[in-house]
Amino acid sequence: MKLLDRISIWILLVLAIVLGIAPPGAQPHLVEKLIMLGNGTLVRPIDIFDLVLHGIFPVLLVAKLARMAYLKAQSGN
Repeated sequence: MKLLDRISIWILLVLAIVLGIAPPGAQPHLVEKLIMLGNGTLVRPIDIFDLVLHGIFPVLLVAKLARMAYLKAQSGN
């Protein structure tokens, strides 16, 4: 958790947005890979890597925000 605390929220936000909507002008890869996952067609290693690449920063951002809320609630008690 200390590693997550050291990562800047702004860096995570920028990376989550940039990689979350990439490529611009087309269907975002993250959406495409999540649809493939839901359909059961996410089987090629490159597609799995692509899902991890485009999905890791949004997941880390949510984890960071949850951790910040938890720490704020703990300090308020």
